[in-house]
Amino acid sequence: MSSTPVVTRPVHRWAGLGVLVLAVTLVAVDATVLSLAIPSITETLRPSGTQLLWIGDVYSFVLAGLLVSMGALSDRLGRKRVLLVGSAAFGAASLLAAYAPGPGWLIVARALLGVAGATIMPSTLSLIRTLFPDAKERATAIGVWGAGAAAGAALGPLVGGVLLEHFWWGSVFLLNLPVMVLLLALGGWLLPESRDPRPGRWDVGSVLLSMAGVIGVVYGVKEFAVHGLEQWTAPVVFVLGAAALAVFVRRQLRLETPLLDVRLFRNARFTAAVVSSLICLIGLSGVIFFMSQYLQLVRGYSPLHAGFAEMPAFVGSVAGGLLTARLVRRAGARRVLTASLFVMGLGIGVLGFVRVDSAYLLLGSSFLALGTAEGVVYTLSSDLVLGAAPADKAGAASAVSETAYELGAALGIALVGSIVTALYAGSLSVPAGTDPALAEQAGQSLGGAIEAAAALPAGPAGQLLTTANSAFVHGITVAAWVSAVLLLAAAALAHHLLRTRPDRPAETTGTARPSAETMATTQPAAGTTGTARPRAETTSATRPAAEAETAGTPAHR
Repeated sequence: MSSTPVVTRPVHRWAGLGVLVLAVTLVAVDATVLSLAIPSITETLRPSGTQLLWIGDVYSFVLAGLLVSMGALSDRLGRKRVLLVGSAAFGAASLLAAYAPGPGWLIVARALLGVAGATIMPSTLSLIRTLFPDAKERATAIGVWGAGAAAGAALGPLVGGVLLEHFWWGSVFLLNLPVMVLLLALGGWLLPESRDPRPGRWDVGSVLLSMAGVIGVVYGVKEFAVHGLEQWTAPVVFVLGAAALAVFVRRQLRLETPLLDVRLFRNARFTAAVVSSLICLIGLSGVIFFMSQYLQLVRGYSPLHAGFAEMPAFVGSVAGGLLTARLVRRAGARRVLTASLFVMGLGIGVLGFVRVDSAYLLLGSSFLALGTAEGVVYTLSSDLVLGAAPADKAGAASAVSETAYELGAALGIALVGSIVTALYAGSLSVPAGTDPALAEQAGQSLGGAIEAAAALPAGPAGQLLTTANSAFVHGITVAAWVSAVLLLAAAALAHHLLRTRPDRPAETTGTARPSAETMATTQPAAGTTGTARPRAETTSATRPAAEAETAGTPAHR
């Protein structure tokens, strides 16, 4: 029998959902609050341009590398237990980050936050499946969960802005502590324990391969974008990381109980959801990361003012998450996901027209469109992924969704950040006669240019600030256009993949029937609690609309 309990009392289900929303808020706050603190961190700790990028993305970087492993671990040890232990560790790492004495220590602390966060995210989503065995209720619950994540992201800049007005930059990390205490107190009382009754062994080799692969690929891309072929280590590490991922996939296909059932990617809806999350975050995260610096360093906004300026994006995310189930019931998953990615592409493309003195209406409308569409993409893709997996493997499947999300965030900051940094350094014009040390400092980042200008006479200082602002904005606009192209490509890919019927695997071209392996992945898991139905309950309550939508594509039946 499954060890997953059936929660029958509605009040306990929804109260437990509140605890899970609190947990995801804990992680979301930490992800967004940092962007407003970057100028203060730059002034206080004086990181190099590369260190600044690591501070920004090492959290998502480590999180992405460990999510699959931690999701599989939660299936084995118990999702509630892993969630609570991870939350306590998250609080301890937050303390270290708040009092980090230098950029190196802050990078380490952010990495530890990523380790702890990797235990939280898949547990929250998989416990939703335990709490809500009914498909329609689960669709609503995932919408609330997604909206909660967006609300946490909105809370981060706003409360962080208030703290930065009165305290030092480390105070933004202390936001996590009261949330963590409340989570531990309520989680032990309200959440049920669940695990895979037949988990098999936790394959350490697969854990090491997944970590090495993800970290190697992201590190290689990041360093190549910054240094090009000047350093031979970047391409070598990238190749080694890609090789580790290839071996990881082969190993999963051979294991009796794999860490990640890679055959799930034969389901077109599962693949569309994962790829959409990955690409949309690559396009979005890096631009938003640098827009916070634009608002404060170029526009001169205070941290609190910048937090309010970014609110349309986060308010839109909450609204998008709550409206997702209704939209998909009316229009179908394919249309909603494709349209949302398309709107994100247009919204981020608008930022390609930003100038140093652009009207806020341009920024605010772009933020609102981006936030609303991203809320829909995040919620819908999570529901598609969760519905595609057997209930007893919900932790590992949830981890795939979150891995795509966090890996996209890490790659986005790395790639977009590298574009902005390279174009900034290439466009910057330092006044003649500037001390070489100050010139080098100005070339590292916009924050470095502001500090260097403070040591120059009024005339050269004004000239340096003008050229630095223009160079920085030039980098942002080019990065925005590159990101827009990525998102439009993701929309086209999602539209193509979702043409396949939801109850068939994606890999049907040229075959008369699915393979035995594919059929195995489409059967309901033994011990599934109250959900003995064929194929993933994709988009839960929205499945009729999705099937009706694909009925007119006979070539892909």
